[in-house]
Amino acid sequence: MDNTLKNISTLGELKNAGFKSKTIKDELRDNLILKLQKKEPIFKGIIGYETTVIPQLQRAILSKHNINLLGLRGQAKTRIARSLVDLLDEWMPIIEGSEINDDPFNPISMFGKQLLAEKGDDTPISWIHRTNRFFEKLATPDVTVADLIGDVDPIKAANLKLSYADERVIHYGMIPRANRCIFVINELPDLQARIQVALFNILQEGDIQIRGFQVRLNLNLQFVFTANPEDYTNRGSIVTPLKDRIGSQILTHYPINRKIAKKITAQEAQSNNALEERIHIPEVALELLEQIGFEARTSEYIDVKSGISARMSITAYENLISAAELRLLKSGDQHTSIRMSDFLGVIPAITGKVELVYEGEQEGAEGVALLLIGGAIKSLFEEYFLTIKKLSKPGQYDDIDAITEWFINHPGFELLNDSTNETFTEAINEISPLTDMLNKYQPNTDSKDLIFMKEFILWALVEFKKLDKKQVEDGYEFEDNLLRRYE
Repeated sequence: MDNTLKNISTLGELKNAGFKSKTIKDELRDNLILKLQKKEPIFKGIIGYETTVIPQLQRAILSKHNINLLGLRGQAKTRIARSLVDLLDEWMPIIEGSEINDDPFNPISMFGKQLLAEKGDDTPISWIHRTNRFFEKLATPDVTVADLIGDVDPIKAANLKLSYADERVIHYGMIPRANRCIFVINELPDLQARIQVALFNILQEGDIQIRGFQVRLNLNLQFVFTANPEDYTNRGSIVTPLKDRIGSQILTHYPINRKIAKKITAQEAQSNNALEERIHIPEVALELLEQIGFEARTSEYIDVKSGISARMSITAYENLISAAELRLLKSGDQHTSIRMSDFLGVIPAITGKVELVYEGEQEGAEGVALLLIGGAIKSLFEEYFLTIKKLSKPGQYDDIDAITEWFINHPGFELLNDSTNETFTEAINEISPLTDMLNKYQPNTDSKDLIFMKEFILWALVEFKKLDKKQVEDGYEFEDNLLRRYE
C-alpha cells in the first residue's frame, strides 16, 4: 500500500485515491507472492525450517487457510505466528472509533453501519499499523466464551439506559476486536471443549452469535493455532470437528544438526558485546553445548514426549558465559577462555528444562544433567578423534597409554577452576602427551583453542574410564584410574 494514503481522513478521499479493500487472507497471499517474486527474505529469524516448515507455511498462506502449528515446546511456533505480521500491508484503514476495526467499505457493526449511513463519504477514517494487527491468547482453563467472543454488558445497558434486546449493550470479546487481524490461540488443546465448539462457526462461516442476539458479524480473520501433540499431556486435546475446520496443520521440529542449533542459540541468547570480547569461546565448546541437547532428546531418563526446548541451549549458553565471567571477577584477569569446568555451571539450565521419567527421578535431576554432559563429551570426542576402541589398542602402546602413563608418574595433578590463565595454561601444558595427541589427530586446531582441547581430552578420558577425576576444594584432581583402584 502507498504510505501516502494514511494521510487520508475520510471515506470519500479513500475512494478517490482508488483504494480497494480485501480480506486479510488475500492480503497475506498477495504480499507473500510479491515477496517471492522479488526474492525478498520471508520469515526472518526462523532458522532450520527452510526446506521443511516454511514451504508448508507458504502453501497454507497461498491456499488462504487457517493454520495449526503442531509441535513440541521450544520449536518456534509462536515466533512463526508473530512473523506473519510482516506479510500484512503496513497501514489499514478503519472507520474511526470502531471497536472491531470496521472496513470503511463494508462495516459489520451497528456503530459502523449507522455512521456510514449518516455521513456517507464524509465518514471519518483512521489508520492502524500492521504491528497492531496481531492478537494473541494463551489457552487456559479459565478462558470463557465471553472472553473470546463477547457478552451482554449490564453496566453499558444501565449507563445508556438500553434494553438487553438492544445490540448496543454487547461487549465484544477478543476475537471480534481482532477483526481484519491475525488472531493466535496458543496451546489450543488446553482450551476447554465447549470453548473450542464456540469457534466452529467462526472458522467455517466467519460469523458469531452473542447471547442469542440475531446479529451476524461476518468477521475477517486469519487464525493461527499452536498446539503440542495430543499425547504430549493429558490436559486436553483438539476436538475433532474443530480440527476438521483448520485448513493446514504444519508439524514443527527441533534442529536437525548442531550447525543449525548453534545459529539459533547465537541469535536468541542475551549477548553482552563488551563481556564476550573478554571471553573466548572455542568452537568445540559451542559444539559441546548443543550436543547436550541432542543427548537429552534420546536419553532414557527423560520424557522425550515433553520435548527438549531450544531454550535449554540458549540459557545454558548464557550460564556458560556467566561461569567464565565469575572467574574473571575472582582471578583479576582481563581475558579468559571457556573451560570444561564451566560446563558444570550450565546444570541449572538443564534441570529446569527437562521432564524426567521414573528412572530419571531415581537418578536425580542433577545426576541426569551430569550424565547428559558426559554423554555429549563422549559423542564429540569420537567425532574429533578416532573411536575409543581404535585409539585404545589392546596389547599395544598407544596415545591413551601415553597420557595415562604420564598421570602414573605425576600423581595428584590438579586443575583449579578459578586459577589465572597463566597458571591454568602452565599446568595443562605440563601434560606433553596431550600436545602429541592433538598434533596427530587435530593438527589444524586454532591456537586459541589448544588449551580447551587439551582439557576436553582429559574429561573425555574420564568418561571413557581411562582416567579418574575427583573434586577438590577449588577444582579437580586427575589421576590414572588404576591408582584409584588400588588405593
